[in-house]
Amino acid sequence: MASHKSALKRIKQTLKRADANRAHRTKLRHQMTKLRAALDAKDKAKAGELLRPTLALIDHSIRKGVLHRNTAARYKSRLTLCYNSLGESAAAPSASA
Repeated sequence: MASHKSALKRIKQTLKRADANRAHRTKLRHQMTKLRAALDAKDKAKAGELLRPTLALIDHSIRKGVLHRNTAARYKSRLTLCYNSLGESAAAPSASA
């Protein structure tokens, strides 16, 4: 265990930041899970409600240093593509029928 005053302070700061990062990461993962569940169920209305807050949370994670910007961009791209494909798949059968 550290004995210097500054080292003890650093330990406290690290633990506090780790708790905050863990909470934020958990919140992000739960939000993404909800969105993916709506996308898998092909529920465009529910997915539409969840998409903007999820993308905002991903952007917030970049600013907080929880996610790397390239990782966040990949998540946002894939989620948006899945959401946009819901509209196309719903329109395709009616156009061919």
